Amino acid sequence: MKRAIEEFITCKRIAVVGLSRGGKKFGNSAYAELSKRGYEVFAVHPEVEEIAGTRCYPNLSALRGKVDGVVISIPRGKVPGVIREAAAIGLNNVWLQQGAQSPEAVALGKDLNLSLVAGKCILMYAPPVGGFHAWHRALHRLFVKL
Repeated sequence: MKRAIEEFITCKRIAVVGLSRGGKKFGNSAYAELSKRGYEVFAVHPEVEEIAGTRCYPNLSALRGKVDGVVISIPRGKVPGVIREAAAIGLNNVWLQQGAQSPEAVALGKDLNLSLVAGKCILMYAPPVGGFHAWHRALHRLFVKL
C-alpha cells in the first residue's frame, strides 16, 4: 500500500466523491483541505450542480482526462460503482477514505488492477502535512506500520 500512497499523493488533479449539500461530511473537508494544499480538486455529486459555490460534476466520466486520482468518501454500498467507473475511464489512482472501504471494494480494486489505498486518511499523507494531521500521522507511525 505504501507504493499506492506515494503514487496517489503525486497526483495534481483529484476528484472527490462524497461532498454533501449540508457541508458536514468528510468529502467537504477533504475538498477544501486538498485545495489549500495546492491540488486542483473537482467535486463529484450525482444530484447537484453546485455545493457552496463549488461546481459539481455528476460522475467521474464527466471528468475524463481532467483528473489523476479520486478520493472516495461515500457509503460502502455505493463504492463499487465508483470504482468500476474509475477503471472504465482509465483512472488508476483510487483512495478509499476510512469508512468507504470494504473487503468487496478492495478486492474489486485489485481485480481491476487499480492502485488502491484503503482505510487511511488522505489528509495524513497529501503534502504538506501539518497541524492535527501531522500529529495524527506521527501517532499512527508509533502504533501501526505505514
